[in-house]
Amino acid sequence: MTITFFSNFLLHHQTPFCKAMIRQIGDGFRFVATKPIPEERLEMGYENMEDAPYAVNAYRDEDSYKEAMRLGDESDVVIIGSAPDVFIKKRLAENKLTFRYSERFFKKFRWRFDPRVWRMRYQKDIRYRSKNLHMLCASAYTAPDCRFIFSYPNKTYQWGYFPEIKEVPYDALREQKTQDGRINIIWVSRFIKLKHPEEIIRLAKQLKKDRLDFHIEMLGIGELRNQYERIVADEGLSDWISFTGPYAPFEVLEHMQKADIFLFTSDKNEGWGAVMNEAMSSACAVVACREIGSVPFLITHGENGLIYDKHGSNSLYHNVKSLIQDKTFRERLQKNAYDTINNVWNADTATERLLHLINCIQKGTPSGYTSGPCSRA
Repeated sequence: MTITFFSNFLLHHQTPFCKAMIRQIGDGFRFVATKPIPEERLEMGYENMEDAPYAVNAYRDEDSYKEAMRLGDESDVVIIGSAPDVFIKKRLAENKLTFRYSERFFKKFRWRFDPRVWRMRYQKDIRYRSKNLHMLCASAYTAPDCRFIFSYPNKTYQWGYFPEIKEVPYDALREQKTQDGRINIIWVSRFIKLKHPEEIIRLAKQLKKDRLDFHIEMLGIGELRNQYERIVADEGLSDWISFTGPYAPFEVLEHMQKADIFLFTSDKNEGWGAVMNEAMSSACAVVACREIGSVPFLITHGENGLIYDKHGSNSLYHNVKSLIQDKTFRERLQKNAYDTINNVWNADTATERLLHLINCIQKGTPSGYTSGPCSRA
């Protein structure tokens, strides 16, 4: 079998899936990058992986572009994310098995009619609703958006990002966490509007007022960081909030492994949010906003994490407070979060399931998955 994955550029969040595919089908797998990794990403510590043995860099030269076009035409299966449809134009016309890989379509308003948006959605999705084109949903909100435009009927599947899991036994991770005393809380994001760092400031003021023993590490860079450093100093919160980073991805994981609680405060403009996979695999008790794409797929509230409503009254505060005050509850969520990623939502399991799903689609039989990767979304 030959499978080709098209996307804009190769990131460390995608390499575990690529490597799992190589282990499963060998040289039959290729990743096509359609543009070089941006300098901004490299400055943030991301590795340039364009020389990976399975990578085809369509932007590099004419021969590479022609090879990418050939793979788009001739591969048994194509997965296409953020890449131009020119690579799959011929295979769609020939009705060959193809998967789109997408976050939600409408991050602002579904009901606002914009002829340009609907024209684009028709060209990419709606007109192929009865064809052999399926959707791997990299957000819990992709499938509802598909139904809204009457596309991909019964052809939307749970998917996502599968960042590398550092294989550390749970007991070893637990030893790095707070056993008694001050609770370590971590927030990992860019300091930009959609990530809502202001919610962390508000939370810290409330927890401080309750005389709870905690410390929040805000890890990241961004245009708003200096502003929030000043706010923390002015509010007298410097003993409770610190600012660190930037760090390379492996260093971020080391910080997560020492944290008790991970906070994810983005709004619906967040696509998937692979940082949550990493926090859960590091055995953090996660408190995450409902609007984030990965949250409804990864979290069962009260079992392996907590979901808060951005529009609810002090929802974030009450959830975090419950974890600080209840060690048994906190540790149960930490263990279940760890198991969720290590047993289900990881690259090896997703790859095995996708190959099984492909086989079922080709045979016209149901896959049998009722939850997790490749189940119906």
